[in-house]
Amino acid sequence: MPALKLLRMAGHLLVGSVTILLLFPHLDRYERGRRVMLWSTRFLKVLGVRLEVIGRGPSVRAGGALLAANHVSWLDIHLLHSLLPARFISKAEVRNWPLFGFLARASGTVFLVREKKSDAVRVNQIMASHLRDGDCLALFPEGTTSSGSGLLPFYPSLFQPAVDAAAQVWPVRIRYLAADGGPCLDAAYFGDMTLGESVLKVLRLKGLRAQVTFLPPIPSPGLARRELAQATEAAIRASFVAEVPAAIPSAAPDSAPGNTVRLPAGRR
Repeated sequence: MPALKLLRMAGHLLVGSVTILLLFPHLDRYERGRRVMLWSTRFLKVLGVRLEVIGRGPSVRAGGALLAANHVSWLDIHLLHSLLPARFISKAEVRNWPLFGFLARASGTVFLVREKKSDAVRVNQIMASHLRDGDCLALFPEGTTSSGSGLLPFYPSLFQPAVDAAAQVWPVRIRYLAADGGPCLDAAYFGDMTLGESVLKVLRLKGLRAQVTFLPPIPSPGLARRELAQATEAAIRASFVAEVPAAIPSAAPDSAPGNTVRLPAGRR
């Protein structure tokens, strides 16, 4: 079964790559977003992931929204892509991931060079411009992945564009469940695990459920970026209360491979 899933996944990635090369240059941003959503929905089915959505996110064409989610797995991006045509904020290294990096670039991901403090200013300007244009952006403000059993502290730097563009911030809770309804640690991509090891773990899973919870949006007017980050973190953290057994370990900051950025101390 894992071998069959792997072949189907490879085929789906190939289809996505060909679509990007041949069609994307001729499509507007709305049609590209629609096709990314469709591709991601099918990708989850190929992997055998059943998606459950709680609450309501921003309208597909409403735009001007910043999604801020906890970060558990490389699957997180595909979960959100299947629901919204969002641009993600990611660490620059993802550009070089085999196939996944190519797909990330084509879907409009904004990449940040973590080692350069000045690059955060550039990325913030790009994000604010996209938000003013009505785009939906998504980021993982923990800056790294964890087991999904808890929440790491949020970095407020990338909340500045929401303040500058007066955009709403939508807290999003992501969790993975096994067939029996308990937390599924094998879906997490954290610690010393390689991307290949994580992909193989996911392919071996049966009955994997992914749950995406959209919490009430937080208006940014009148809030500083740190206040906005704290309010968003508090909203997501509250959803963890008495939900997941404490025995499941959580990754320490900077210990995970992660998909997104962890900014230098000077940019927090």
